[in-house]
Amino acid sequence: MKKFIIKLIKKYQEATKGKNPTCKYRPTCSNYAVQAFENYNIFYAALLSIWRVLRCNPFSKGGYDPIPKYKKELKAQLKAEKEANKKESF
Repeated sequence: MKKFIIKLIKKYQEATKGKNPTCKYRPTCSNYAVQAFENYNIFYAALLSIWRVLRCNPFSKGGYDPIPKYKKELKAQLKAEKEANKKESF
């Protein structure tokens, strides 16, 4: 079922290819959904995808917004880099 949903999203991406991207988030909402379905069960991935589309509105600031797994990894990496920079400055 997950593979079928991912194929549907890819078909959507192909159909809209060449049009100006209007998603203010990176990755785009459709890429976010694909990543969610590749990394989580179907129900959680659907919930993440729907929540992402609901957040994509004129009142949001947008920006870099990866799926939760990657947010945790990115925060840990940034924290490690900050600590390494502190050690180097002493």
